Amino acid sequence: MQGVSELTISGVASLAEAGDTEVSFLGNEKYYQDFLGTKAAAVFVPAGLPDQPRAAVLLEVENPSYAFGEVVKVLATKQRTTRLGVHPSAVIADDVVINKDKVCIKPNVVIEAGCEIGDGTEIGAGSVICEGSKVGENCLFHSNVNVREHAQIGDRVILQPGCVIGSCGYGYELVDGKHTKVDQVGVVVLENDVEIGANTTIDRARFGKTFIGEGSKIDNLVQVAHNVRIGKHCLVISQSGIAGSSKLGDYVTMAAQAGLSGHLEVGDKATLAARSGVTKSLPGGVVYAGFPARPMREDGKKQAALAKLPQLLKEVRELKKQIDQ
Repeated sequence: MQGVSELTISGVASLAEAGDTEVSFLGNEKYYQDFLGTKAAAVFVPAGLPDQPRAAVLLEVENPSYAFGEVVKVLATKQRTTRLGVHPSAVIADDVVINKDKVCIKPNVVIEAGCEIGDGTEIGAGSVICEGSKVGENCLFHSNVNVREHAQIGDRVILQPGCVIGSCGYGYELVDGKHTKVDQVGVVVLENDVEIGANTTIDRARFGKTFIGEGSKIDNLVQVAHNVRIGKHCLVISQSGIAGSSKLGDYVTMAAQAGLSGHLEVGDKATLAARSGVTKSLPGGVVYAGFPARPMREDGKKQAALAKLPQLLKEVRELKKQIDQ
C-alpha cells in the first residue's frame, strides 16, 4: 500500500467519476489516463505499476477487478436490507419443506406443493416456485422469477428478475398437416453458484435433464433449449442461443449473439466470438469467429479477402473491357 494507512471509504465508482471517499480500480490499460486524473481515495492497481505523483492510496493486488468486486460485495451487503421471515401475502403449500425463520419470502410469492427451500434463501416479490422443485441454501431469487415443476437448484444460485427456469422445450411433430406439441417431461438442474440473467429462459428437457454446471454464469436475454448441457464455469453472454441437445464443455465462453445449432458439442475452454454461428461440433481450446464459426485467424483472413472484393471486381471489369476492345 502506498500513502496513508487508514482512510474512510463510503462507496465505489469508476476512475473518472470517483470522489475523495470512494474506491476504484485500474483493470484495463485503456483507462490509464482516467487513472492519472482520478480523484478516488484509493485505487486497486496491478503489481509493478510505475509510481505516480497522485493523492490516492494505491493498493497493489494480483487482480484489481476481483479485489474491487470484493469491496462492492461488502458495501452492497450493508446497503441491502433482508428481513428473515415470510410476508403475509405469500402463498406456501402446507407440505413445503421450509424453515420460515431462516428464509426471506417477499410479497406475493407462491410456493407450490412438494417444494423444498433451503435456509438463507431469499425469494423476491411475485416469484413462483412450482410443484416439486428443490431450492438450495443461500440462493437469491429476484422479483418475478418463475421456477417450473421439479427443477433442482443448488446452493448460492442467483436468478435475476424475470428469468424462467424449466419452461417447456420447443418441440413439435408434423402430424396430419398440423404441428403437434411433443410433451416435455424432463427437468432443469442448476448446480451450485450458477447465475442466470434477467429474462433468460432455460427450457426443461424433453426427457432427462437440461443441465447447467457449477459456477456457470449466463447473461440476460439468453435462450437455452431442452436437453442442453452446459459445463462448469462457462460464460454465456447476452442474446446468445443454444439449440436442443447441444453441449458446452467446461470453461467455454459464448460472446454476445453467438448461436449454437442443435445436437452439437463445443469442447472445453473454447471461445465463440460475438455473432459466431456454430453449425458443427468444435474442439476445445480455440477461439472461433464468423459464420460458420471457424478459428479466428482463419475467419480474419476471410474477412480481409472480402474487404478486397469490390476493388477486385472493379479490376476484373476493366480487364474484361480491355479484352472486349
